[in-house]
Amino acid sequence: MRRGRWRRWGHVAAAVALTVAVLAADEPPGPARCAGSVPYTAGTGGYAVYRIPAVVRTPAGTLLAFAEGRVHGAGDAGAVDLVLRRSADGGCTWGPLIVVAAGHGDTRGNPAPVVDPASGDVVLLSSGNAGTATERSVLQGRVDPAHGRRAYVQRSTDDGRGFSAPEDITASVKRPDWRWYATGPGHALALTHGRYAGRLVVPADHSAAPPPGSTDTGREPRHYGAHALLSDDGGHSWRIGAADESYDGGVNSNESTAAELPDGSLYFSTRDQLGDAPGHRADSRSADGGASLERPYAPQPALAAVPVVQGSLLYVSGPGPGRPGLLLFSAPSVPDRRAAEALWTSADGGRAFTRALTLSPAPAAYSDLVRVDAGTVGVLYETGVRGPYESIAFRRVPLARLGR
Repeated sequence: MRRGRWRRWGHVAAAVALTVAVLAADEPPGPARCAGSVPYTAGTGGYAVYRIPAVVRTPAGTLLAFAEGRVHGAGDAGAVDLVLRRSADGGCTWGPLIVVAAGHGDTRGNPAPVVDPASGDVVLLSSGNAGTATERSVLQGRVDPAHGRRAYVQRSTDDGRGFSAPEDITASVKRPDWRWYATGPGHALALTHGRYAGRLVVPADHSAAPPPGSTDTGREPRHYGAHALLSDDGGHSWRIGAADESYDGGVNSNESTAAELPDGSLYFSTRDQLGDAPGHRADSRSADGGASLERPYAPQPALAAVPVVQGSLLYVSGPGPGRPGLLLFSAPSVPDRRAAEALWTSADGGRAFTRALTLSPAPAAYSDLVRVDAGTVGVLYETGVRGPYESIAFRRVPLARLGR
């Protein structure tokens, strides 16, 4: 037993060493700079595994890297805490681990953080359930709603050093016939353009109960759907916005992400959970601040290399007035497995994407994107040597490498 444990942590150490080596190879560190870092490593800090990264930059320039701290293993159910580490130097080093929402044996996770532009507060949405509940049992309707998936909001007024206690907002954001429910995961949006400026938009997903009289148990992927949560008062109250409820089995929208484009419209990208449509990514748009979708989700063929996995979007503005910006997308880039984290760019608002950079050939899974400074973006992503859940790495990418 002891020998096996040492072998396991040896693999984790090797994963961290490889990640750091890959990071350092591309961007030699300069004064107050680095190529990247590894804020979370499996088997450290009291957690067997860290998963589900999310990252935001505060008005003070601090990076907040959230994750799920899974106590006993990589499984989605059981004892899971929502944790955080802070960086004051652009992701090169990280402060001590902070427990933002303790599960106390239950499951807390799916972080979706956003900075409220009016107050500067960090608003954090998350989801959770009883530790004994599994996604399968929730999908089948075998879990009492009180112990099933719930949604919470917290806020920090001190640059992420501390957060308020989780407030249960389930009644406002989850319909009675929805079973599975998840916020994000990944950063949310604070809109900056037009009549909806200041609105907070949180991509989310759900599953629906089968129609009355149906023999369907609700386990099938076609019962998944993506939706958005909206707040027009800085995150103090929430409501359901756009919701995909087609459930036709063509595109099974699931974990979703969004970006605001210069014209004020929103571009949404979703994981297609084993739908009949080609590929595993689909997209849609909103012209009313996330209140509705212009059309049902449709396959995005330019992202055909992405496997069944969560991904992240980030719009990066141009380098000067009148200069075009770029829409960025991050995800693994091997169609049949979670590996080779990559960045795609779009110069036309998501109609076409070009793969611009592969960060590493190593196993990789969930990710989140953040603007670090005027010339740099960051990718917080799951990676490892034998599998993608051995660490969560942070990679700094100069925008010059992405055509900016």
